Amino acid sequence: MASEPVRILVVYDSWTGNVEKMAHAVAEGAREAGAEVKVVRVDDVDVDEVPQYDGYAFGTPTHCGTMSYKMNYFFNKQLIKYWGRLRYKVAVAFTSSGGLGGGSEVALLSLISTILNFGMMTFGVPDYVARGVTLHYGAVAVGAPDENSIKACRLLGRRLVEHVRVVKAGLKSLGQT
Repeated sequence: MASEPVRILVVYDSWTGNVEKMAHAVAEGAREAGAEVKVVRVDDVDVDEVPQYDGYAFGTPTHCGTMSYKMNYFFNKQLIKYWGRLRYKVAVAFTSSGGLGGGSEVALLSLISTILNFGMMTFGVPDYVARGVTLHYGAVAVGAPDENSIKACRLLGRRLVEHVRVVKAGLKSLGQT
């Protein structure tokens, strides 16, 4: 039995190119898991296309321990028209900061809080991709993503597709689409 097609949208903001590299690695992992993936800079998102996707990966630079102004604007001024209408969608977060202690986990939690407020679902990833490198709340890079950060992003993309498949199968078994 063939599984339902999975469509993933990766939306990111990037000032230095670091988050952009991470976005493409997340997309690569999602494609490896068999998803159709679109990667788009937050400035270029067609907000009316967003509900057509099954899952999302949102990436932001860490700014004072929170998501960037552009990501915040995207959620609070553009995507707000779909508030409460994205239930059963699965979303994850990723970020890059300028240094250790730069607020990466807080930035991830700001995205996760927004994901949950919109009615989307998320999940934790307990896997370690290398010694001391985990992505419990999402993928993180300090500065330019190194090999282990890229591995974490790919894993995040693969796990996103797995979770979307579970949700879609569950909805199908309940007779919902």
